[in-house]
Amino acid sequence: MREVILIKNGELALKGLNRSTFEDILIKNIKKSLQHIGEFTYTKSQSTIMMEPADGEIDLDDAVDAVSRVFGIAAFSRAAVCEKNMDAVKATALEYLDEALSTAKTFKVEAKRSDKKFPLKSPQIQQELGGFLLSRYPRLKVDVHQPELTVTVEIRDNYAFVRGNNIKGAGGMPVSTNGRAAVLISGGIDSPVAAYMMAKRGVELVAVHFASPPFTTELAEQKVMTLLHKVARYSGPITTYVVPFTDLQTAIRDCCPEEYFTVIMRRYMMRISERLARYQHCHALITGESVGQVASQTIYALGCTDAVAELPVFRPCIGLDKAEIISISRKIDTFETSIQPYEDCCTVFTPKHPKTRAKLDEVAAAEAALVNADELMEQAVKNARKTVIK
Repeated sequence: MREVILIKNGELALKGLNRSTFEDILIKNIKKSLQHIGEFTYTKSQSTIMMEPADGEIDLDDAVDAVSRVFGIAAFSRAAVCEKNMDAVKATALEYLDEALSTAKTFKVEAKRSDKKFPLKSPQIQQELGGFLLSRYPRLKVDVHQPELTVTVEIRDNYAFVRGNNIKGAGGMPVSTNGRAAVLISGGIDSPVAAYMMAKRGVELVAVHFASPPFTTELAEQKVMTLLHKVARYSGPITTYVVPFTDLQTAIRDCCPEEYFTVIMRRYMMRISERLARYQHCHALITGESVGQVASQTIYALGCTDAVAELPVFRPCIGLDKAEIISISRKIDTFETSIQPYEDCCTVFTPKHPKTRAKLDEVAAAEAALVNADELMEQAVKNARKTVIK
């Protein structure tokens, strides 16, 4: 039986004359996600993309798993292709959906007839196929409002599709349709979620991670790489910089007032990240902060941090509480990695009494004590290690 995957692209239908461009990028992203599985052919028609394996040996279960993580897809389904006549449609539904029809208690039939030359109209197709299936599966009952199984028939120009329930897609916009941004990634729960959320809106990701050996270990860095790998299953490849931060961080500790340490550290992280972001032609920075979650994330501290950045700073977690962020991290399989007990540089030299209502002029004055900051920052940028996470 000839089997395909039908993709519904959701938001892209609203793009008007630009829709084809967005669909082409979506197909490009799908191809990347499936390159380890095999070759497919792609056909666009009426807000639907049909994927057909070029090789009969391709495992569609693996393809479905990969497609489920591609942003820009509202829903998708596996479907059987058959000839455009009711006898073929009935036989295909009987064979292709037998397991689902045998276990469901309620069902309904939906028909979509894009080929207006087909002799039966949509309601007639529904009635004829529905009656046929009821005769073969007498335990089934019709429920047009909340059925366990929806049997859908699509009559197209050259063939018909028969499929069962839709599978919910990852949603959002295809990655790279909304520019590129650099995410400041730590080993915590929040920043991988922020990266995922911005990739879902079509933003291509570059990652910047700050390491402070010997205060942070190789295991802590590997933890971050694992987190980025999990995000990359959704976002595609992530160009990643690991920035050596020890010298600058210890200089801040030695020269600046303790209560301002975290805010000043964050300001230098933003400066360095912006430098690297511009190298990668990024148009924004991304962080995982949520208002009030910790002392460095008060509205006052965030204002002091943003003051050193010329690029816009996106904080998709800003209004979420911890439970909501954890829920997303579990969904994308980063939570268990994030809670591994390896410290990142954000937890090194944490002040006992951090300033929660920092004023910009006070922070700038405290920061001025760091006389060799530019030299240390230049050195950190120069020695940043670059890799690509897939």
